[in-house]
Amino acid sequence: MTLPLTPGATIGILGGGQLGRMLSVAAARLGFLTHIYEPGAEPPAGHVAHRVTTASYDDEAALNAFAASVDVITYEFENIPTAALDLLESLKPIHPGRQALATSQDRLTEKTFLQDLGLGTAPFAAVDSAEDLAKAIDEIGTPAILKTRRFGYDGKGQARVRSPDDAEAALADMNGAPAILEGFVDFSIEISVIAARGANGEVAAFDPGENVHKDGILDTTTVPARIPAALKTDAILLAGRILNALDYVGVLGVELFVTPQGLLVNEIAPRVHNSGHWTQTGCVSDQFEQHIRAVAGWPLGDGGRHSDVVMENLIGDDILRVPELARDAATAIHLYGKAEARPGRKMGHVNRITGPKS
Repeated sequence: MTLPLTPGATIGILGGGQLGRMLSVAAARLGFLTHIYEPGAEPPAGHVAHRVTTASYDDEAALNAFAASVDVITYEFENIPTAALDLLESLKPIHPGRQALATSQDRLTEKTFLQDLGLGTAPFAAVDSAEDLAKAIDEIGTPAILKTRRFGYDGKGQARVRSPDDAEAALADMNGAPAILEGFVDFSIEISVIAARGANGEVAAFDPGENVHKDGILDTTTVPARIPAALKTDAILLAGRILNALDYVGVLGVELFVTPQGLLVNEIAPRVHNSGHWTQTGCVSDQFEQHIRAVAGWPLGDGGRHSDVVMENLIGDDILRVPELARDAATAIHLYGKAEARPGRKMGHVNRITGPKS
């Protein structure tokens, strides 16, 4: 494959959820086709993609055919089976690369990587047994939170440990999966930086957004975040260090805690990120276009912000508010085409302009 890709080339996307949907829309604006690979039937991304393969990640024939039909491969979620990635990588380039995936797929690996870069994190310890948990509680203290090392998202795979008495129940919640205990962090706000790195090493970052969660799921992201200019600069530089250390190509989400001791990294996500959806309304080039530009070998777009924006997720029955939201001329509505609204399910989001850039 020769970069940059020319319009008409096909970008393969592993995963057919809402992020794959919005990546496909961005790719189409730039003249690219997208081919979605998704085990589930009727995925949201399938409504807007050029082509969809419905097959499991252990279907080697389907994976081979998918790779043969695309020019480059990217993904919308982290937890892709290693064997499928091994096969695909032998056939076509995958961006972001395997190091980023391996780092982010395991919370212990991720925390260790961040500390090795000299970045601050919550105190943590590996937990594979009741003895490990007891030792970790002695070292870290409570309250703390026990998390599965892999496959957790939106508050799933987590158990609070308010005191040592909660240890047995928390460990049972892990269902035997390897886990990590993380100490609670005294933070004032959570922010995130969405940043991109091109194939030539060029880096561009969007302004940090301020995040509010409800029941472990992102509720709103507001820009600008209520942080001093110096802290904004620190957050962007920190994201750049991570991108360069991973030799990254694509968009990365970095979640950060603002604490009295400075910035602590909560987690990284090697993909476009929910807290970056505001860029669709606040910037000329949004996070989805930046990702497509990066994996296609194009120059990155202008990530500068022209407006203040509040992004709000539409969770479950929030979808019923759409007729009311549509009456607000300053609100951009993005629905994901999911047929059934369930509690905790992301059905869409809205971006509300609150004024010119401040």
